[in-house]
Amino acid sequence: MLKKGSKLNSILTGTCPKCQNESMYEDKNILHLGNILKMNEKCSHCGLKYQIEPSFFYGAMYVSYGLNVATGIAAFIISYLIIGTSLKVAFVAIIVSNILLFPFILRWSRNIYINMFVSYDPNFKAQ
Repeated sequence: MLKKGSKLNSILTGTCPKCQNESMYEDKNILHLGNILKMNEKCSHCGLKYQIEPSFFYGAMYVSYGLNVATGIAAFIISYLIIGTSLKVAFVAIIVSNILLFPFILRWSRNIYINMFVSYDPNFKAQ
């Protein structure tokens, strides 16, 4: 499931979608909030330019929106329907879960978006 070559591996680890040998981000630690979106210009292994076109990652905002909605729905279902909290507590759970998952959703949305356009190439040879 998370073996090299799968899109899920590239999305969850933040590696280059073409060769999956190197992280796309300058700082691999997702909790360093000051560096969370700083990306390498290109992959040093395969040469893939991450910023495919100007403002490429603006499209990742739509993916981020979908992930935030899914997180909110999951938090509501868990807190209100499964645990049985009040409606106010359920909405607080939505807000808290979105705040806590903010750095992960930011990176995952970029990873998902670039993986929509670039696929793994097992036959690629580094130049």
